[in-house]
Amino acid sequence: MTDLTEDEARHRAKMARRKALQDAAVASRTIPEKGLLIVHTGAGKGKSTAGFGLLMRALGHGWHVGVVQFIKGTWETGERAAVARFADLVSWHVMGEGFTWETQDRARDIRAAQAGWAKARQLMEDPKIRLLLLDELNIALRFDYLPLDEIIATLRGRRPDLHVVVTGRNARPELIEAADLVTEMKLVKHHYNAGVRAQAGIEF
Repeated sequence: MTDLTEDEARHRAKMARRKALQDAAVASRTIPEKGLLIVHTGAGKGKSTAGFGLLMRALGHGWHVGVVQFIKGTWETGERAAVARFADLVSWHVMGEGFTWETQDRARDIRAAQAGWAKARQLMEDPKIRLLLLDELNIALRFDYLPLDEIIATLRGRRPDLHVVVTGRNARPELIEAADLVTEMKLVKHHYNAGVRAQAGIEF
């Protein structure tokens, strides 16, 4: 074994201490598996993108997954085309009719959100589904299209092995409190504000 320089020895000692801390942290986690309630929120780009990334990871493990899209309309997106290749594992439902500023019809938006939630509940009861993505549910809750108390109670009462991912800006505090994992996307800089239009492969 070659002699270490002073910097190399210091680095090795630092990494040994770090490894000991990491090993102790891992050993202290005693729950092997748990269905998680995951929330992606915030003003920054990437909430749905993160949700679909997790969905692809689950598909890579052969899981059956479900998607219910609230608010967003039925245009073709890259993520939908990608997961179509896993048709035997994916149950995908676009329940929204477009963003609220496009429909300009509150009663219609409420009906669409209610249909989406009914489909979400149906998928939660399917024992094959291991991960369910409720895309833009936060928007439906923000505009009071759905009863918040019922949503929270249902999510809390889901079966223990079901992972649920909720996306959208302005997550309600009650949902954040109920969640196991919450990530807030912070807007630092966005090309849209510089005049760049939404692009296939980046925004959809």
